[in-house]
Amino acid sequence: MRSTSSEKIECPLCSGAGELSRAEILDRLGVRDFARVAQLSAEEAFRLLQNKHDREHQTAWSRFETELTKRTAEIKDRHKDELRSAQSERDDLTRRVEDCLREVAQLRERNQELEGEMSKAARIGKRQEVDFAKEANTWAGVWISDKLPRNGDFILAYRAPNGDPLEPRILIDNKDKSTIAESDLDKLVRDARERSIGVAALVASDETQLRQIDRASRWSRKDGVWLLRTTRQWIVRDLDLLKPIFERMRVQGFDLLERNAMLAEELRRTFPEIDRIEKELGKASKAIQSVSALLVRYTERLRELCDSSACRGLANALERDDSMPSASQYPLEETDDD
Repeated sequence: MRSTSSEKIECPLCSGAGELSRAEILDRLGVRDFARVAQLSAEEAFRLLQNKHDREHQTAWSRFETELTKRTAEIKDRHKDELRSAQSERDDLTRRVEDCLREVAQLRERNQELEGEMSKAARIGKRQEVDFAKEANTWAGVWISDKLPRNGDFILAYRAPNGDPLEPRILIDNKDKSTIAESDLDKLVRDARERSIGVAALVASDETQLRQIDRASRWSRKDGVWLLRTTRQWIVRDLDLLKPIFERMRVQGFDLLERNAMLAEELRRTFPEIDRIEKELGKASKAIQSVSALLVRYTERLRELCDSSACRGLANALERDDSMPSASQYPLEETDDD
């Protein structure tokens, strides 16, 4: 849009002979250009209004920033305790996490130690099983299976003339621990039932590993399985005791002992009695050995005394012979008859 001050108008003095701008003509005539003044006034008013608006805007932002800073400080003061508590909880959680990590490291080390101990125990148990298998292979007329992968260690049985195992078979479980627990017996019974075997034997490494109740009832029936509690030293003797029972079972049926309660009770009492007799025989054997040792010692002592007495008697005899006068020392006197 063209400005009114630069608009070309026809000069009234020259009737259009020349061209002057409106501002030039009004200036020559001494007349003020009210449109120009109005425009400039409007521009100045707009500038003043803009400056006022900018100042008010800046003032408002300053007030807003001041209020924001004030409110932020108030909120910070109000939540300072909560922040401090949160920081304390964070530090506490950090310490607990560090403690847990240390405990985890300790538990890992302990687990490694336990795994080492378990591997040692497994090696000891495996060595005991291997030793038992080697020993059982030397027993006359006894058949033993290979090492079982689970549910027991071996299956033991008497051998038929053709070499096959005879019934009833015995499930063997070797144990080498400080004390035999009831859970060990329960597991052995479950293993025997899994394999459909009616007789099971828990073989301890030593008599001291058996509990008093085990030694008092070494042959018993539990959950349909005849259970023998024995040791490596007793098992050969126990098998010899059970051999005639097994032979009768093969002829009369495996339920022989269930049908003959008196025989079962007598067999149950026999094992502790044999253990007691064996202990008494051991005591008697020790007494005989002690008496034999004393007899040998006193025999040697009597022999020494006899030898020393003989030497003293010979010396006394020699002394007596030296003290007696000889015949040449006392010549015979001549008589008148000579």
